Amino acid sequence: MSSRRRRIYEGKAKILYEGPEPGTIVQYFKDDATAFNNQKKGTITGKGVINNRISEYLMTRLNEIGVPTHFIRRLNMREQLVRQVEIIPLEVVVRNVAAGSLAQRFGIPEGQALPRSILEFYYKNDQLGDPMVTEEHITAFGWATPQDIDDIVALALRVNDFLSGLFLGIGIKLIDFKIEFGRLYEEEMVRVVLADEISPDSCRLWDLKTNEKMDKDRFRRDLGKVEEAYQEVARRLGILLDPGAGDHRGPATVQ
Repeated sequence: MSSRRRRIYEGKAKILYEGPEPGTIVQYFKDDATAFNNQKKGTITGKGVINNRISEYLMTRLNEIGVPTHFIRRLNMREQLVRQVEIIPLEVVVRNVAAGSLAQRFGIPEGQALPRSILEFYYKNDQLGDPMVTEEHITAFGWATPQDIDDIVALALRVNDFLSGLFLGIGIKLIDFKIEFGRLYEEEMVRVVLADEISPDSCRLWDLKTNEKMDKDRFRRDLGKVEEAYQEVARRLGILLDPGAGDHRGPATVQ
């Protein structure tokens, strides 16, 4: 890509660039992988390309059922155009089956179905290790209003219902997932919309028959075949990666 774009932000898995028109951002997906709040680092070859496609597909499907998202369109193999939003500094985790930190915290065997879907909030702050927070903390510290929280909870549960059914249909169990939200300012209105990405980086996905992990836990736990697992998710979703399109490392930037 020849255009020299201003880099706005670089995260663990993505780079954000200034978009082509006001109110837009270009989201670039990297192959970098991190776990345990950046303590473990590595590269998953082609991950950025697959996550770009999977996130495009899922965001598009969610848009179709009326879940507002920041997604506009995919630009190329590694980039998508999104609306600029003010990110609410919360990670919203929806859990259907005990796994990861929840299994450890409460001593529940991994893989045990939860009595109902559990929604958790974490404060987005790498230095602090993204601590878990309650609605009390969120409203007291002004990260979100009670109305924002109502919107977030309603949207997160809709996303869970939709994705659980979608993945079930292709033989995958949606164990849990993390999503983020932002405020979209349009004329006189402010809307809470789904932001960031939805991919095997941010979901726990298990094969329905074998319980084989098909997500970033393969990287976290050194299970190997991480690229293959991500590719299998894309294949089951019916996403074909662009044949022969040039894979590039991202646009040149001006600081």
